[in-house]
Amino acid sequence: MELKVHSYESMGTYDGPGIRLVVFLQGCPFRCLYCANPDTIPPAGGTPTKAEEIIRMAVNEKPFFGKRGGVTFSGGEPTMQAAALIPVVEGLKDNGIHVCLDSNGGIWNADVERLMELTDLVLLDIKEFNQTRHEALTGRSNTRTLETAKWLEEHGKPFWLRYVLVPGYSDSEEDIRALGEHFKGYGMIQRVEILPYHTLGVNKYESLGQEYKLKDVPLNTKEQLERAERLFGEYFSCVVLN
Repeated sequence: MELKVHSYESMGTYDGPGIRLVVFLQGCPFRCLYCANPDTIPPAGGTPTKAEEIIRMAVNEKPFFGKRGGVTFSGGEPTMQAAALIPVVEGLKDNGIHVCLDSNGGIWNADVERLMELTDLVLLDIKEFNQTRHEALTGRSNTRTLETAKWLEEHGKPFWLRYVLVPGYSDSEEDIRALGEHFKGYGMIQRVEILPYHTLGVNKYESLGQEYKLKDVPLNTKEQLERAERLFGEYFSCVVLN
């Protein structure tokens, strides 16, 4: 079984601890309005890639990983290809390589559960806590995402909580406080990352002949970011503003 790989990033420093090989996989069930990689959304596409090829690439780059680095699978949504991803992760683990999974937590089945069991660290993207606003922002419910977080907590799997601060969509004090109240007792959250909203993917929409629906949304101000950092800091001691 082959993986559909969209692209790679070597020496990545933003998707998990240390220096990492980031493997972007094809396909995503969410339709986030601010998606920076709209070309990864369709399940069709990507380059068919054997597990051995990714393992070999990671082993070659292992000397650069140090004690904290490793491989991160991102997307798209990597759990869409969970069955094909399992043997890759098993091979990486056999070679002593740390594995991160960057996921929106919106898919669950036996293969995803096995994948989560094998993974060292999950980077869980919480798009919004309010159900209605989450659906407006992503086209999907956040119920499964919250259940995935609960599974990680109950099974002792460490994870980072990542939150994109989109002005007018996910930056309200009410929603941030609701999220904080929900997760404040979780012991497996190692880090809470506030990710500023950006428009780096706008040109991709133009090249795909698609409309970027948040073109009128401004970038975060310094004050908005500091306010969010302060609010999250009331509930978590591990907040990082990226």
